[in-house]
Amino acid sequence: MLTAIILFWPALAALVVLLMKGQAARTVAFGAALIEFVLALVALAGFNTASGSTQMALSFPWVESAGIGFTIGMDGISLLMVLLTTFLVPLIILSSFKHEYKNPNAFYALILFMQTGLIGVFVALDAFLFYFFWELALIPVYFIAAIWGGARRIPVTFKFFVYTIFGSLFMLAAFVYLYLQTPGNHSSEIFAFYNLNLSSESQSWIFWFLFIAFAIKMPVFPFHTWQPDTYTESPTQATMLLSGIMLKMGIYGVLRWLLPVVPLGVSQWAGLVLVLSIIGIVYASFIAIRQRDLKRLIAYSSIAHVGLIAAGIFTLNEQGLQGGVIQMLSHGINVVGLFFIIDIIFSRTNTREITSLGGITQTTPALSICFMILMLGSIALPLTNGFVGEFLLLSGVFQYNAWFGAAAGLTIILGAVYMLRMFQGVMFGPKSPATEVFADLTMNEKAVLIPLVIMVFWIGLFPNTFLSISEPAVGNLLNIIRR
Repeated sequence: MLTAIILFWPALAALVVLLMKGQAARTVAFGAALIEFVLALVALAGFNTASGSTQMALSFPWVESAGIGFTIGMDGISLLMVLLTTFLVPLIILSSFKHEYKNPNAFYALILFMQTGLIGVFVALDAFLFYFFWELALIPVYFIAAIWGGARRIPVTFKFFVYTIFGSLFMLAAFVYLYLQTPGNHSSEIFAFYNLNLSSESQSWIFWFLFIAFAIKMPVFPFHTWQPDTYTESPTQATMLLSGIMLKMGIYGVLRWLLPVVPLGVSQWAGLVLVLSIIGIVYASFIAIRQRDLKRLIAYSSIAHVGLIAAGIFTLNEQGLQGGVIQMLSHGINVVGLFFIIDIIFSRTNTREITSLGGITQTTPALSICFMILMLGSIALPLTNGFVGEFLLLSGVFQYNAWFGAAAGLTIILGAVYMLRMFQGVMFGPKSPATEVFADLTMNEKAVLIPLVIMVFWIGLFPNTFLSISEPAVGNLLNIIRR
């Protein structure tokens, strides 16, 4: 029952916010998001972390005659994704308080509706319910980007929508086929899919149908071309939702629906996926080095980080899978913080061009410290959150293939190049005309960044807090794959 409350509370709050007028909508939305985070903490308190099975489940017929049920629940992987979502959404809403958006009730209601879609993806245990929430999460962020985005928002968001719908159709086709292969009156329940005995040929093409859908959302090279423009043209809050949480839907889909459902297909094509992922790491890193726009630089760095996560997951060993799970948390925290800092800089200077900035650190000790910590977390400095995930991921890739591991390890070197270059160009050197007067963080901005900074060190210093939650579920997942 608690899982259902966590799922539907943001949608109920969104309906209330939608009926409100003026800036009170954002206060109510923020309060509702905080309550949602508390509910997730209650779920954590009642969760048996020693068990890898599904907990807090709820199931009842949805389309009974077709064997489709409303089945939800959480294991350790799902719980971590729900915690990430409920932790970040209040901060994303709070980060918007310094902006005056037109029709704020619609803006904040869409964020809360999207939160319901995101959580639905992470707790759904029925294929068609998963597909429903997968599509539901797309609609609010499309309107947020299309209505409140930049000058090129219409063609950019249209490209984003077409890409994601294209991938979703592949996933739907695969789910329909899998549903029809279940015995008797058929079932779309996840464990019915796990128990299918499909031929190697069937699993091969189903693999690509599912992988394309998830790879577009992540995104993995070469399915990434929608991402940089969408991140750049979207309002900062939409960019945070897309990068911090929504791309985790694709990674989660691989873990929950691809690896255990078509293990023979995965064994056939895992090597090619690792090659594509490593190409994406190197390609996106070099493109990031050449970027002058801060937002586009972080967008390409996100592609590189996701490439490493994908590579680690497809090694199908415990280190790679555990590294992928904890790196989803770390990446979400770091990228949301970095995009917010870029928004702060842009709001004070009206530019995101690195060459037009400089000298900011001279008058902003608080901003400089927060920016530096999040940047170091992103480049995986030891004792920060990024180090834990990247160490496990690279360890997993090295176990799979030493040459792949060496190539994937370039992400550390190249990441340091573009992130340190960005930090130096923006924060050090002489002041530019745009940064001649630059105020330090406000209390509102500190309230957003300090929790993120705390999590950088918490995950870096005490990773077992989170790894112990996902470890039994990862072990259970490996048992299903290897059965």
